[in-house]
Order: sequence, then structure tokens, then C-alpha cells
Amino acid sequence: MITTQSIADIRAQVKAWRQQGETVAFVPTMGNLHLGHITLIKEAKQRADHVVASIFVNPMQFGKNEDLDSYPRTLADDQAALVAAGAELLFTPTPEIIYPKGMDAQTFVEVPRISDELCGASRPGHFRGVATIVCKLFNIVQPDIAVFGQKDFQQLLVIRTMVDDLSMPIEIIGVETIREDSGLAMSSRNGYLSIEQKQQAAQIKRSLDAMAQSLKAGNAIDSVIAQAQTELSEAGFKHDYLDVRNANTFAIANDTDKELVILVAAYMGTTRLIDNILVSR
Repeated sequence: MITTQSIADIRAQVKAWRQQGETVAFVPTMGNLHLGHITLIKEAKQRADHVVASIFVNPMQFGKNEDLDSYPRTLADDQAALVAAGAELLFTPTPEIIYPKGMDAQTFVEVPRISDELCGASRPGHFRGVATIVCKLFNIVQPDIAVFGQKDFQQLLVIRTMVDDLSMPIEIIGVETIREDSGLAMSSRNGYLSIEQKQQAAQIKRSLDAMAQSLKAGNAIDSVIAQAQTELSEAGFKHDYLDVRNANTFAIANDTDKELVILVAAYMGTTRLIDNILVSR
């Protein structure tokens, strides 16, 4: 696997592949890779001739008092995992390479409405940072396909909307959430949890499953949410949001909607965890 910080090197290699008529899939990450990330690489490998990955802890998507400085950086381990999974090209830029004029002078991309709700309301500016860096990376790599995890469902929808609105010729693939044996969604931030907290955090998936069954049984959305909020509070979580949305439009769901997504964000100690589950009824 080639590892480079050079935009020119990335473009040259991708151009060489394209001149041979070969396709390129891209998996952007912030590193500290786990099985969820590796699943994305393997999915990309199935869908294209070549796989490019990136590792960049994007300062633009972190707010004040968030964990930018302490976010785990494990490049050597990540490189070994990417090689084993089949990635051939890794882009590891610095903030100075990505934002040479500084973030305050950087042109940004913002997806309206979706970016202002749920995680967007809790983390103002977060999705502006996500959309901007993903747009920049797409312009650098110019992939045919890009692969993302469904654990970050709102992020996935922001990226799909951006690609559609800006007429980018890129197919966006969402991959089902990979979970630990307990049901806890795999996340780099799980490393902040103690063993006891990890056991408690498994309640998120249990509550989501119970909500899904209750919604399928025809129970009112408001009552289903209230019951799950109580369960999560009793499990030691501090509430951020718990909501049910139309899975296609992201509008607040009503009791006649058939395709739903349940989304949750909650704190276990100081660690913010997110998860979601799709429901058809």
C-alpha cells in the first residue's frame, strides 16, 4: 500500500488507474480503525478495481470542548489493518495541507436543514465541517464509489444530499452498522469507556430493538420514545436526543409513515455515543 500526504501523488495514481479503464472506490476515515472501518474497505474492494482510504482527523467538524486533541491517532496499526483488508492507496494529509489558508478563510460546503437537526443542533457547525472535508476529499481522489457506515445515518444522508445537489458523479454506498457482541455499535469513541460503562452502553441497542418492535405493533411514536428515554436514563445515560424520523426524507415521523429510522445520541459518562436502527412497518 502506498501512503502519501501529497495531493499530487493521489491524483497521479488515480489517473494511472483510470487510464487503464479501472474503477476506484474511496473510504474516508479519521483513523483509529476498528472492524467497522475494515468492513467498509472490504465492501469497497468488492465494488471497484482499486481502493483508496484516507485518515484525517478533521478539525473543522470538532466544536469547542470536544475531543480533537485527544482523539486517538494510531497510524501504524491503521496501515497494517488497511493492507490486510486490501486498500492500495492511503492519503494522510495534515491540516495545513487540507486548509492551507486556515479554516477561517476556507470556502465551506453546507447542506441545509438536515445539518441543523439532531447531531447538527447538538454540535453546531459539525456537518459543515463534514460536508466540506468530504467534498474536498472527493475532489482530490475523484472516486467512482465512496463507502460510509450507516452508524452515522445523519452524516450519510448529509453526504448523499450533497452529492445529489452538487451533481457529483459518485455512487454513495451505505454499509450496515457493525456491532460488538453486546450489540453496542463499534466506534472509535468506545475506547473511552470503562468495562462497566461498555456493559451499560449495550442498553442502547436493546432499547432501539424494543422501540422497533413497538412501532411495528402500531404503538404511538411519542409513547415509544418516552418509554425508551426512561430505559436509557435508568441505564445511566445522560440524554442528548432520541427521535424517530422518516428514513427517506428525514422529516419528523408520523404514525402513518412506513419507512422509519430511530436515532439516538446519549452520554455514558463523558463519552457521547450515537446509534440508529431502520424500521419498516
